[in-house]
Amino acid sequence: MNYSSLAWLASTEVLVVAAALFVLGVDLSLARQGDSIRRRRIVTITAIAACVVAIGWLLGAAPEGVSSGGMFVSDSLTRWLKMVVLALTVATLSFSDRSEFTPHHGEYVALLLFGAVGMMLVVSSENLLMVFLALELTSISLYILTGFNKRDPQGTEAALKYFLFGGMSGAFLLFGLSFVYGVTGSIEFRELATSLAPGGSSPVLLIGLAMVLVGFGFKVAAAPFHFWAPDAYQAAPTPAAGFIASGSKVAAFFILSKFAVLALAPVDGAAAWGAMHPGWAPPIAWMAAASMILGNLAALAQKNIRRLLAYSAIGHAGYTLIGVVAGGPAGISAVIFHVATYALTVLAAFGVVGIVERATGGSDFVHFAGLARRAPGLAFCFGLVILSLAGIPPLVGFFGKLYLFLVALNADAGRLGLLWLVAVGAGTTCVSFYYYLQVLKAMYVEDPAIEVDQWPSGGVEMVTVLAITAIVLVAGCLPALLLSPVQEALASAGL
Repeated sequence: MNYSSLAWLASTEVLVVAAALFVLGVDLSLARQGDSIRRRRIVTITAIAACVVAIGWLLGAAPEGVSSGGMFVSDSLTRWLKMVVLALTVATLSFSDRSEFTPHHGEYVALLLFGAVGMMLVVSSENLLMVFLALELTSISLYILTGFNKRDPQGTEAALKYFLFGGMSGAFLLFGLSFVYGVTGSIEFRELATSLAPGGSSPVLLIGLAMVLVGFGFKVAAAPFHFWAPDAYQAAPTPAAGFIASGSKVAAFFILSKFAVLALAPVDGAAAWGAMHPGWAPPIAWMAAASMILGNLAALAQKNIRRLLAYSAIGHAGYTLIGVVAGGPAGISAVIFHVATYALTVLAAFGVVGIVERATGGSDFVHFAGLARRAPGLAFCFGLVILSLAGIPPLVGFFGKLYLFLVALNADAGRLGLLWLVAVGAGTTCVSFYYYLQVLKAMYVEDPAIEVDQWPSGGVEMVTVLAITAIVLVAGCLPALLLSPVQEALASAGL
């Protein structure tokens, strides 16, 4: 292997890793001066600048190619997804600008950057071994970020739970991939597809696929592998919780759909109601249905916004899995569009939660009561974000769900075999209106329950929330602005 060529191909990742190491050096050199606020601002601005430069590099001169064995793939599709990951990282860093949960801000920022590198490596790989290593790099960064506030025992408990569930799911994933390798003799996606007999379903392969789905189910917080999510979303530092809810989902859902459609196409089976056949499609379909039902029903009982967003994320994982089950280029494009726009939307939601927490000291419904009177601009943005998550037109969340449902209806040669899955999705979407509207009721109808001496201005956090809200609105009215580049990139990537 020519390592210089590989380094050039992975130049974006090399740049972000260098930025993470540079941030650690800058933080160490400034620590002796004792000005923690100045040190926090410098390392945050440095990291944001590095991510912006990396996005510019991807837009302009980033090389394209494939390394040996599919270890690293750089094409227009992976570059687009990397830009999404970097944009989410920039937004997370912006929301971290005034965070005071730790004096070790340099390490915190470096972990965010290392997590982003792991996500970019995930989307750039078509090799089982590389996918596993990249997922673990991402996961380890997120485990540490969850418990980064050492003064919060709930954060430590959530991080431990996240780590234990993650370690076990990683073992399932690796063991399952070894079974797949044992059956096919290959770890490269495209070679796997040629090694599998169409419709073949040996017991060893089915066991391996089941274990792989356990591992991926944890990564995307799909039922019944979701138990870590509510505690992690509630107890992690707010910007880190937003990063977990957004960036990791983009990488995990993309590689799951790519692995299923590209590598396992000969053994997809069928998930049509009354005509199911063994393969990866039926278990993913039932996982999608369970996630939509459990996530949305459990969200009805929540009184904390963070936990509500966690159970909402489980429901949205179910919606996204509908696109995976539908398969084909249309299914992948629906998955990418929905998960990318959902990631931006939920990150904006956590940004608002962070501002409210800093002002009122919590994230329960009572802390959001009367928000429209105290901060009408913030309440308006949060209202649009919540309505987008609910799937109300003309916001982007509506089109994302609609596209997933239409792709599922057109799958199976238009025979409506996945109509049952779409029906579950439509029904649970109606259920979700209740708890989303409860948030709007708290902001616009209820009186403030907690006295606040001075409401924070928001600063760069508010600017970031406004920018994402504008994207949510514009992308909902003009979805082709995002969808056309995705479809073109898929076609050029041969998917």
